[in-house]
Amino acid sequence: MHIIKPSWLRHSGEQKDFEVYSCHVSEDGKRLATAGGDGHVRIWSTEAIYSAGDDDYSKPRQLCHMSHHLGTIHSVRFSPNNRYLASGADDRVICIYQLDRNPPSHATTFGTNEPPPVENWKTHKRLVGHDSDVQDLAWSYDNSVLVSVGLDSKIVVWSGHTFEKLKTIAVHQSHVKGITFDPANKFFATAADDRTIKVFRFTPPPPNATQHDMVNNFVLEATINAPFKSSPLTTYFRRCSWSPDAAHIAAANAVNGPVSSVAIIERGKWESEIHLIGHEGPTEVCMFSPRMFHLENPAELGPNPPLPYVTVIASAGQDKTLTIWNTKISRPVVIVQDVASKSISDLAWAPDGQTIFACSLDGAIVAVKFVPGELGWVATEEENIRVLEKFGVSKKGMGTAEDVDGLHLEKHSKAGEMRGAESRMGALMGDSEPVEATPAAATNGVKSTTKNGELKNGEANGTTEPKSGKETPAEESADKAVERINELKSRVQVTKDGRKRVAPLLVSSSGTGLLSLPQAQLVGAKSTTATQVDTPQSILDLSKPFHGLPKGGIAAMLLGTKRKAVLLEGEEEDEPPSKKPANGPLPIMADTVDGLEPASLTAPANGVVPTPEFLRPAVLNPSVAFSQVRLAAPKVRSHILRPLEKGVLQGDSSIEEASKTPENIILEAKNPVRPREPSHITASKRGALLWQDFLPRAIILVTGNKNFWAAACEDGTLHTWTPAGRRLLNGIILESQPVVLESREHWLLCITAIGMCHVFNIKTMSAAHPPVSLAPILDIATSSLSPEGATPAPGITSAHLNSVGAIVVTLSNGDGFYYSSSMFAWQRLSESWWALGSQYWNSNDSSISALSSTAVGPVTKSSTDKNSETAVSVSAGIIPYLERHTTTEFLLKGRAFTLQRLIKTLLSRDGFEGFESTVSVAHLENRMAGALALGSKEEFRLYLFMYAKRIGAEGLQAKVEELLNNLLGGVLHDRKNPYETAASSSSPLATRNKEGKGWFSREDTLCGWQRQDLLKGVVLILGKFRDLQRITVQYARILGLTSSESEDEDSLEEDSGEESSTSSGEHHEQEDGKEAQTPNGMEVEED
Repeated sequence: MHIIKPSWLRHSGEQKDFEVYSCHVSEDGKRLATAGGDGHVRIWSTEAIYSAGDDDYSKPRQLCHMSHHLGTIHSVRFSPNNRYLASGADDRVICIYQLDRNPPSHATTFGTNEPPPVENWKTHKRLVGHDSDVQDLAWSYDNSVLVSVGLDSKIVVWSGHTFEKLKTIAVHQSHVKGITFDPANKFFATAADDRTIKVFRFTPPPPNATQHDMVNNFVLEATINAPFKSSPLTTYFRRCSWSPDAAHIAAANAVNGPVSSVAIIERGKWESEIHLIGHEGPTEVCMFSPRMFHLENPAELGPNPPLPYVTVIASAGQDKTLTIWNTKISRPVVIVQDVASKSISDLAWAPDGQTIFACSLDGAIVAVKFVPGELGWVATEEENIRVLEKFGVSKKGMGTAEDVDGLHLEKHSKAGEMRGAESRMGALMGDSEPVEATPAAATNGVKSTTKNGELKNGEANGTTEPKSGKETPAEESADKAVERINELKSRVQVTKDGRKRVAPLLVSSSGTGLLSLPQAQLVGAKSTTATQVDTPQSILDLSKPFHGLPKGGIAAMLLGTKRKAVLLEGEEEDEPPSKKPANGPLPIMADTVDGLEPASLTAPANGVVPTPEFLRPAVLNPSVAFSQVRLAAPKVRSHILRPLEKGVLQGDSSIEEASKTPENIILEAKNPVRPREPSHITASKRGALLWQDFLPRAIILVTGNKNFWAAACEDGTLHTWTPAGRRLLNGIILESQPVVLESREHWLLCITAIGMCHVFNIKTMSAAHPPVSLAPILDIATSSLSPEGATPAPGITSAHLNSVGAIVVTLSNGDGFYYSSSMFAWQRLSESWWALGSQYWNSNDSSISALSSTAVGPVTKSSTDKNSETAVSVSAGIIPYLERHTTTEFLLKGRAFTLQRLIKTLLSRDGFEGFESTVSVAHLENRMAGALALGSKEEFRLYLFMYAKRIGAEGLQAKVEELLNNLLGGVLHDRKNPYETAASSSSPLATRNKEGKGWFSREDTLCGWQRQDLLKGVVLILGKFRDLQRITVQYARILGLTSSESEDEDSLEEDSGEESSTSSGEHHEQEDGKEAQTPNGMEVEED
């Protein structure tokens, strides 16, 4: 061991040497950067430091010095790729320096004794984001992120490519004084004076990432506070370090009882069971050596010996002692006392792991160089990578483009991403594109009114009908919007001192939406703002059940809440109560002037009006008790009401406008007290009877819409009527009492007490499929085979119909199912497994960022859709609805925390390195399959592009090639088999085998989209991944995306819904009778 302390290695001043707060060694080991109280960053040659005792050494010692800060510099760090140097100071600014290969323009600074600079380091960026001193910095191991922490208690995440601010995290309660990154690039940890270390999980952002893409990134994983409960607050830093095998975090300024220590925190458990005790004062910094070591020399043990490895850690602090430890020995390996006369502020290892540099507040900078074998024998880089692979680390390179076509494709892909980023920034600044105004459709849970506040017939079912007469636009025109925004931007205010100033424009006042922030409710179906058009889940294509009565009782549900009463002269409007009155005990006696009297009953001020009482339970056949499935039948109620439409809350309006509101039609069923008397069913409008009917049995359930009315009786009979009261069908006889009765357009769903689902089409007088049992989805097998005995199976929480008559069922365990009428089987669309293991859970509401961050822009309205703008997209929003339901049930059951801990423990085991990545890809595949089966057009496109982006980033070549081949569909076909006879090819069996559905169909469309448009979008997304360009360039040539000339405009056009087959034909036009040859040995069909 050699201790090197050159006299010239310091930040010297006229009166005294300045404090040195930070030091760091570049990745190539040739430069040492130091930062001090003189406001200078100095870069030294490590070769000159190692040769300090050589009098013949004549090369430059100081390579450069920069003084671009206005105060003391607290941290300096080289980026892992050696491209940048970052420094943070108490002027709240972070400077990013970049080495310019040109020689320095000046020899030396006038009036100083500084040596002339040898290297030309220039300021590349100045980052402003902190409100107080910047205390520490750290780069991620892939250079994608720079994180800064400061005395303002904030953690600021910057892009390592563009140096944009990606996220500000304010979770600490006091000064943050340390930051370290996980070598496996999954976490980073911060240490603060609130006596905690917080661990954050992150996914490395792409180069073009923006703040809006990072909403769900950089999330808090764990908080560790046990080793720091009584740690002193006197240290200047709390610099922590992550071990090179990614298994431990070393935390400075910990305590073990009354003794200062260094806490070793285990990854995954995030608990500290090991303490390094020996320092006499609080520790300021601890630093792992970047290399792993063997305790025995591998060269002496033959080739590839199975040697265990150890990690080496150095710690130092206010006791002025440098201590070296390794993980196999409980005592320190090396103790160097009195290294400096003041506290040691920072440590830095050379990349070879054999040399450590220490800097002190007395201005000293010391190098300690170890002889091979003193700390152990350094393990190879391959061994280090092999250890990190169990945490999912991949060291794949960027690769090189193989030809010019690959570079053109990459250019188109990146240009598309930049256009997406620019469009989002334009939306933020109010520069939205004009969008054709369309009437807004009502959705579940969203108020929808026209200009006069009138409710349109059909809006409660999620559709709008065209108005007769003159239509009023739902939104202002594009010109008026521009005028309004310009007026807002130029609005002048007069301040208190009489000066005029332009008032600042609030970003949200420009009419833009919330972009990628998770939305708390479903937005309108046909929104007119550009940001909302992008959202596929803009409407829920499900029947909407009536759950209870709103405030105001039956009248409010049927007719809506009318306008406020007109105030008379002299009256003042009552102030709204600030808080809801507390639900206290109900008084039974009132103290009046006449003494105590029974209190009068008062209606509840808030809450739901209780439903009418029931008469008796429904009479069931005893054989139902032996059924495989047994659902609870509703009780016979004395009074059942069903309005045709739900009422809506109306704003202020005149008496004339209020009188124009269409009245609702009410279906009312009355059951007699005596079981043998008939039931009475009536339909009325504004109290006037429209029609009536009598049924011999008690009515249990009723439903209806503008197409028909239906009622189910106690004896399992189903009756249907037209809106005018004419009986449509004979009584439909069911096998047991109905439990659920739902209607949607012309479809009627009835679920019986033994779990059989019937779906009828009243218009065609047919069934969608034979009756299907709920037994498979109720876990009949697993719930009854428990070793502890019978256990309750999950229950049905809701059953809905979509616009094409498909059944969607949710269960109390959070699972969501859909019945496929073509396969005659239930399919699970959502389950809690994806919530635990997938990184894409809860990403449904981030559709804008998911689309805009790819090379493919948002969808615009097509010409073919203009005739059907009021139509509901089939199955829209079903998959996001089911996943939100899963999250709700999962949290209600309280199982989330326990299961997440199990999954985290599982991730640290051998064999589960790619668990999270594999489950995330599988979740996207499950979403795609569900959207394709349901026919959900918008969701399918979104999930397809998310899937393409993920498998491209993972480098899954087989899946990429298979996806591109399946998207081609009927565009390419296999060459005809010369031995295939005409008879065999025309046989019914051969025809049936050739016809496919979905991915395997020969049609030009897939889930309502042109295959060529989908293929173009996927190729553009995959174009930037160079290791896949050997595959993607072939398809890009077919689509004409590799030309360098006028295709820049065409290739980056957003999907407009027009026929795009001509664009391919322009680039691959062949003579008559010839076919275009493709790289896969397939042929393009010629029309």
